Amino acid sequence: MIPYSLLDLSPIPEGGTAADALRNTVDLARAAEDLGYNRYWLAEHHNSTGIASAATAVVICHVANHTRKIRVGSGGIMLPNHSPLQVAEAFGTLATLFPGRIDLGLGRAPGTDQLTVRALRRNPAQAEHFPDDVIELMGFLGDGAPGQPVRAVPGQGTHVPVWMLGSSLFGAQLAAYLGLPYAFASHFAPDDLDEAVELYRHRFRPSQIVPNPMQKPRFMLAVNLFAAATDAEAHRLRSSMLLNFVNLRRGTPGPLPAPVDDLTAHASAQELAQAERALRVVAVGTPASVEAQLRRYIAAYRPDEIILTGHIHDPEARKRSFAIGAEVMGRINAAG
Repeated sequence: MIPYSLLDLSPIPEGGTAADALRNTVDLARAAEDLGYNRYWLAEHHNSTGIASAATAVVICHVANHTRKIRVGSGGIMLPNHSPLQVAEAFGTLATLFPGRIDLGLGRAPGTDQLTVRALRRNPAQAEHFPDDVIELMGFLGDGAPGQPVRAVPGQGTHVPVWMLGSSLFGAQLAAYLGLPYAFASHFAPDDLDEAVELYRHRFRPSQIVPNPMQKPRFMLAVNLFAAATDAEAHRLRSSMLLNFVNLRRGTPGPLPAPVDDLTAHASAQELAQAERALRVVAVGTPASVEAQLRRYIAAYRPDEIILTGHIHDPEARKRSFAIGAEVMGRINAAG
């Protein structure tokens, strides 16, 4: 069986507010729990008028407090923006409040622009120390050592599961070296997907720094999902995410655009081609179309888990899309 999870950036829809986005996130999380999703992850982005999950640990707490059993976590926390101790304390507190339900996915990118990095009071060169910071953070979440002068409280002894996130070969190598589960950002940066998965699986070794380490690699594949009753409606839903990507590349990011019938009226052929290339790991269409596409990804990459995402302007259409995704994954799992 392949567990299926959900990644939500808590998008702020055009014409809506951050409050709307956070209400939609809680509503979607409750639906995902009822639909059998394994995890509900939120991502850290800053200085974006289109994303409401900047204070990621706070939103994780809010979602966990409004659900019962689904795992909730980060996909991810951008570690160069924080000290390892602060992250350990935040996620140690979450794990204390919601035992057995919290995940910590870590990324190396800042999740924002360089001006905002400076506003966060972080040194852009901090990313160069990412491997050491990951090890330090895992140490704070571990059992600790006698006489250890600095401890995360809460945090120490919680053993919050750490996932390595990445869109390049660097993350794959680090995940393999540290013996961590690995999630590849194929939903927006798929160019290195094939090589990264092969490298991770080939170089994986059990962790030397956590108790009861994984004995084999665990790979999560991210797939964009836009499912509806008809192929035409599903592609129309997807137009919001394509336009959102075009706006980002233009340097004019903002709220998630409403869907349109004719993308060529809003973007050039070159812009749309760039968006299609970056967002090409996608399952879009009717339930039958989505199932066929997901089966192809599973056959090609043999993921241990799939995480579905999709920026859809209308929250009810978004819930229906993820409901179809759950139904499809149920059929795929039932068929073995």
